[in-house]
Amino acid sequence: MRKPKLSNEIFKARRRRLAQLIPNCALILPAWPEYYRNADTEHAYRPESNLYYLTGFEEAESCLVFRPGKTPETVMFVRQKNVERETWDGFRYGVQGAKDAYGYDATYAIEEFERIAPDLIKDSERVYYTMFRNKDFDKHFGNVMMASIGGWRPKFGAGLKPIEDANSLIGELRIRKTDEEAEAMRRAAQISAEGHIEMMKATKPGMNERVLHGVFIKAIMERGASAESYGGIVASGNNATTLHYRFNDATIESGQLLLADCGAEFGYYAGDITRCWPVNGRFSTPQKRIYEQILQLQKELIAMVKPGLAAFDLQKFTVERATQILISEKVLTGSVEENVRTGAYAKYYPHGVSHLLGLDVHDSGVLRMRGESRHLEPGWALTIEPGLYFPAGDPAVPEELRGIGIRIEDDILVTQDGCEVMTKGVPKDVADIEALVG
Repeated sequence: MRKPKLSNEIFKARRRRLAQLIPNCALILPAWPEYYRNADTEHAYRPESNLYYLTGFEEAESCLVFRPGKTPETVMFVRQKNVERETWDGFRYGVQGAKDAYGYDATYAIEEFERIAPDLIKDSERVYYTMFRNKDFDKHFGNVMMASIGGWRPKFGAGLKPIEDANSLIGELRIRKTDEEAEAMRRAAQISAEGHIEMMKATKPGMNERVLHGVFIKAIMERGASAESYGGIVASGNNATTLHYRFNDATIESGQLLLADCGAEFGYYAGDITRCWPVNGRFSTPQKRIYEQILQLQKELIAMVKPGLAAFDLQKFTVERATQILISEKVLTGSVEENVRTGAYAKYYPHGVSHLLGLDVHDSGVLRMRGESRHLEPGWALTIEPGLYFPAGDPAVPEELRGIGIRIEDDILVTQDGCEVMTKGVPKDVADIEALVG
């Protein structure tokens, strides 16, 4: 029998924290379905992050019903043992195996969900579930909700229980990383950093972007990653001005900059790093000038990160400083205030400077509440990633800057009195990069 990757006590502790938030309520949390591209080729399956966070369970076609304070409290619906399917798809715990391995209070076959779940939730004040996120499961949830009040022709006075969003609820737990989570994220960051270093070392004019992407994948797999944490971006020259460039199939040329936005996943926790370097190992004068201004901005942003900082202040500072750079480089004219007010900067800096990081690369949790920016707290993990992008075909951009796209991204853990740069292992100063490339 396969063993759970982490101690069951970790997941029980998470459920205890959740129980304090939803007394007299119920939570229904399904796994992602197993998608198939066609009849012969299946997509790699990855557990739904909220379900894994609370249960540790990794199999598809499963569902948690959690009822704080009731007996049974933690109820899991899982796939039955099936020797024929295991021959094709691999090990399954089955109903009893899941209970024995993970210590759930009760387990049932997933086929029993619509029959058993209505009784499990009928006495709950409200039900937490995320609608429209797993559309394959929504119909099962709807049937359970109706059955819990007596079906589609309920008794007089019966009405559906209030439904609250489960994702935002669990996001409030996931936004604050525990010590074991922080350690997994440090490992993901370290592996990601070493993968970027291997790409830098391997870079030579005439290579294909895809080859460098392969260098990264090989490097992280050798170091214990389970997968990339997202589809990596390896973009040379003008390709780097496309934020989510995905082709990774161009030939890299001497004189170009290369932007690599790649991360490794370790224990389902994501690393997320972006670095830029010259293909021939030497920054040109305009490349170096823009790069060092963005690097200085990034370092100033990282220095700002500490508990109590309003998250929106990072974006406000970035927009103002990026606009100053654009004006100094004669890409924009006029004052900083006017260009910020009109949004003129957004043509060259169109994205946010930060996002939460964790089990998902854009992790669960919200940075605004009731229209106000939240303030950073110890245990939050986030990225810092300013950039500027000058498309080759933009006549408003000075010719020497056309085709340059630069973003510098690190993974940051907020500490009690400041922050920790988890991805510090990969160089970003000009001299260090030039000494490494090729």
